[in-house]
Amino acid sequence: MDQKRIACDRLRRKVMSAEDAASLIDSGSTLGLSGFTGSGYPKAVPLALAARIEAEHAAGKPFSVRMWTGASTGPELDGAMAKADGVEFRLPYNSDPIAREKINRGEMEYFDMHLSQVAPMAWQGFLGPLDTAVVEVSGIRPDGSLIPSSSIGNNKTWLDRAQRVILEVNSWQNAALEGMHDIYYGTALPPNRVPIPLVRSDQRIGEPYFRCDPDKVAAVVETHGPDRNLPFAAPDAVAQAIAGHLLEFLGHEMAKGRMPASLLPLQSGVGNIANAVLTGLLDSPFENMTAYTEVIQDGMLDLLAAGKLRMASATAFSLSPEAAAALNADMASFRDKMILRPQEISNHPELIRRLGCIAMNGLIEADIYGAVNSTHVMGSRIQNGIGGSGDFARNAYVSIFMTPSTAKDGKISAIVPQASHVDHIAQDVQVIVTEQGLADLRGLSPKQRARAIIDNCAHPDYRPALNDYFRRAQGQAFGQQSPSLPAEALSWHERFIETGTMRE
Repeated sequence: MDQKRIACDRLRRKVMSAEDAASLIDSGSTLGLSGFTGSGYPKAVPLALAARIEAEHAAGKPFSVRMWTGASTGPELDGAMAKADGVEFRLPYNSDPIAREKINRGEMEYFDMHLSQVAPMAWQGFLGPLDTAVVEVSGIRPDGSLIPSSSIGNNKTWLDRAQRVILEVNSWQNAALEGMHDIYYGTALPPNRVPIPLVRSDQRIGEPYFRCDPDKVAAVVETHGPDRNLPFAAPDAVAQAIAGHLLEFLGHEMAKGRMPASLLPLQSGVGNIANAVLTGLLDSPFENMTAYTEVIQDGMLDLLAAGKLRMASATAFSLSPEAAAALNADMASFRDKMILRPQEISNHPELIRRLGCIAMNGLIEADIYGAVNSTHVMGSRIQNGIGGSGDFARNAYVSIFMTPSTAKDGKISAIVPQASHVDHIAQDVQVIVTEQGLADLRGLSPKQRARAIIDNCAHPDYRPALNDYFRRAQGQAFGQQSPSLPAEALSWHERFIETGTMRE
């Protein structure tokens, strides 16, 4: 037993195997599990629970649970539990391919929701009782307080709300994580809600540890396993072009006096394009930048190391294996440059609006009026979920969405007449960027937005068809505020054959 990691005598007596801890969970239970973008999720108990579920199913006994997390997790949790057919309900975000298939086949109920709303909704009771919290921590202090791991997510809420707590103490997590976290305990429900006293992204307003009643802890499991995040691809020409257009826009905003030389706090979604934008900032004229975002990813780590980024506030890491190894090897030098907070704080609309964040997120498709679909392929097949993009898009100082102009080797246009599913209404989308160019939609009417998006963002191969649609819509639509031909718009992708040309 690692007495340095588990320094509380009362909780050392509760150390047991992952299998014994999993045996405490009943079928039909609701579990609150740690984890956010493949960081800080429990790795041993879910695997043991999945094996138990498979054994129960083999014996002809039904067994399933409801799972709440911070966001996506890793294969030892979402993947293993989905493979075992052990999940009847999941929220608030998923990126696991096995779980995605089950959701899209209707075999798993999935509640896709804004990440800032999960903790308040759990407290309000709309989601029902929380039976067991399974939370990874990096250590337990002598007084029973918990040293958080590489993500915070909704862990504070799970520890407070759950009837029973199972802790995984992961010695793979760097001990130098201690002190990086800022756990704010001042949130409340109406009518007792008060302003959150955070006015700078580098400000601390909470505590470095989780509070947890030792009497609620039913099991402590020792683990030593790495977080699992996917690597980022090197920026290709498309990603570099998108980054170039966006950096030029930020420079223009600074020249106009709408942003300082340090910009405003950066928020960046996860992915290769978002990471390319962050990488592009290394050679930009912007200095002394800050980030107020959901995840710290590779490009942000590079900016911190180079001194271009002064402070990054997030709720989790989302690092490639190489970047995670580099961070763990030099955690002490980064610790004072990063703050990890609960996602109800990192994604809080009040704070995003107050700080004036620059929100940069990806999309699946955008229509010519600026409505964005970031979750569903062909309108009904969910890819991942809305995540925190809605929290930031509606409340940011400037709301930016980025995408290559085409997908599937050019066979599908990302700019369409009418989005097949809308996550972000046009009023929440201010800038759209593709490798073709940037459309600044602020202050434009719908028809002016359509002209800007088609001319600046659509791929040249698709502009004639989009222009033809827009022209006919203006002649045939019931109204002329946002002219559309709904039946035709919704069959847009079906009008293109495999070569990507229009059917005559």
